[in-house]
Amino acid sequence: MENLIRIEDIHKTYQSGEVEVHAIRGLSLEVKRGEFIAIMGPSGSGKSTLLNILGCLDKPTKGRYLLEGKDISSLEETEVAAIRNKKIGFVFQSFNLLPRAKAIENVELPLLFSRNGIPNRRKKEHAREAFISVGLEGRENHYPSQLSGGEQQRVAIARAIVNDPLIILADEPTGNLDTKSSEDIMEIFETLNQNGKTIILITHEIEIASYAMRQVYFRDGKVLKDNWIESRRDMLKIVDNAGGL
Repeated sequence: MENLIRIEDIHKTYQSGEVEVHAIRGLSLEVKRGEFIAIMGPSGSGKSTLLNILGCLDKPTKGRYLLEGKDISSLEETEVAAIRNKKIGFVFQSFNLLPRAKAIENVELPLLFSRNGIPNRRKKEHAREAFISVGLEGRENHYPSQLSGGEQQRVAIARAIVNDPLIILADEPTGNLDTKSSEDIMEIFETLNQNGKTIILITHEIEIASYAMRQVYFRDGKVLKDNWIESRRDMLKIVDNAGGL
């Protein structure tokens, strides 16, 4: 598989008053097209900072981020915004749905800013196809408050995939869900990955990380471990024998 993402010695430093906070310290990472990666680590280890950089929401203080061979830091903001809209889908722990918009309207939102060539008359149909693909047919006209947490996260996933992105970035997507809803959401991610989507997911939960075939463990802004696992059963056995990560 070819490299989709290449990160070369990136650093991210924030200024907090007179103190410099080093969120990422010289991190290098490659992601192949079609991979499913779980990023793990304690709070403050740099996981979300990395996801923001990968999602073109932030830039590294130093180092290079290449997406499909393009150095993102060298692009104009309008070019970065176009990449973010066309090539990256986001899923967050808190769903981030508009409460006064119907579920299907939430899914349609990215299409309003898209330049993917979909005619206006086709946008509603396109959104409905994404909606159906996550198992929510019949719930299109419900408002978020009328949906369960698992259903709201399905709406968020449909919104993330409506522009047919290359990459899906998910930050603790099951953090607010019960066990059954979490399993349902992860099965959707599995299917998306099997259909060719590259997925990078942050989680604190071993069971959720076991859906990915690669687990990258962060600490203090650096990669501590980078494990390839042949199967979920092997992953859970390794963790059980080690008494956790």
